[in-house]
Amino acid sequence: MNFEAIKQRFGIIGDSAALDNAIGIALQVARTDLSVLVTGESGVGKEFIPQIIHYNSPRKHNVYLSINCGAIPEGTIDSELFGHERGAFTGASETRKGYFEEADGGTLFLDEVAELPLSTQVRLLRVLQTGEFMKVGSSKIQKTNVRVVAATNIDLRRAIEAGRFREDLYFRLNTVPIRMPALRDRKEDIHMLFRKFALDFATRYTMPAIRLTPEAVVKLEEYGWPGNVRELKSVAERISVMETERMIDSRTLAKYLQNDLNMSLPALAGSASADYMSDRDIIFKMIMQLKQEIETLKERVDAVPRAAAPAERYVSAEGNLLVGHADQAPEDYPDVEEQAAQEVRHGEVKEDDNLSISEKKSELIEKALEKYHGNRKQAAAELGISERTLYRKIKELGL
Repeated sequence: MNFEAIKQRFGIIGDSAALDNAIGIALQVARTDLSVLVTGESGVGKEFIPQIIHYNSPRKHNVYLSINCGAIPEGTIDSELFGHERGAFTGASETRKGYFEEADGGTLFLDEVAELPLSTQVRLLRVLQTGEFMKVGSSKIQKTNVRVVAATNIDLRRAIEAGRFREDLYFRLNTVPIRMPALRDRKEDIHMLFRKFALDFATRYTMPAIRLTPEAVVKLEEYGWPGNVRELKSVAERISVMETERMIDSRTLAKYLQNDLNMSLPALAGSASADYMSDRDIIFKMIMQLKQEIETLKERVDAVPRAAAPAERYVSAEGNLLVGHADQAPEDYPDVEEQAAQEVRHGEVKEDDNLSISEKKSELIEKALEKYHGNRKQAAAELGISERTLYRKIKELGL
């Protein structure tokens, strides 16, 4: 089967050399049972590679299953992949087959494989090396014959260094690496893809398709496309529905490209330009900015010697006010009232600090209430005690 027939069958648009290279490797390895690791940024179309491999392999008449490892909760991932026995855990009312058993003789695509917990990575390594696995809650070894294709947009080398991914599993999965190119590395395909998405949208909603002026085409190809093909499709569809004019110039196109919005995200949210970004786009961009800020903060924190933890107020089981540090156990916190009593007994109270313990507590509570204009909830929070304890103290002290 030639490249054009492959692209037509799987809906792949583009003629770039980098794209053809990825497809060529997939076709070449399809006849074998070697494990394949597909890498590339989010939105580049990594899911096409395992389909090409499966449907051009001797397994094409058997099961093909696509699993998003990042979408399965950590507590159930082992059960989903390997199955479980009845009564293995709460809610396991019957024996269930896992994906490795269901896909026996076929192909299993593990997307976002870097999201697997380390304990599951051990199980996965075993089934890749020996074809053996055990259901959750079972001691019986089962065999399976599954071709595994994995994909990730994470740098697994860095994940290994951080202790989040097993190096032996990486080498086992990475027998044949296939890199899907980013859209910015396929400039010759960008306009072709845009026209395809615009035409599909116009056909679906019975409207004329949008077109780009030559200047707009240049701008489209110069844009970095951080969201890759997924972002390009989103832009094409938004322009199709938002613009009444069907010929789009570079000025109009710029309103839909995130890198051309020369304003901060909070300002954008309250402006007219916000109409040109979906909520999901805005949230995604905010998350990426927050992640960068968190990484910067982590680096700064690691570079600064750790200072002593600040003192905090707590309440004992008896309702007494305690003071301690965040890294102390509650039983280690000194009881302020007992400490004050000891100071009185040992003559350690300063001359100008001649109030009784009760008067000290009264003064502390009165100041907190005065600060918050009698709001007991806020005063209790300031004192580090519950509202109930504050009420009791007020009653005891006759405030």
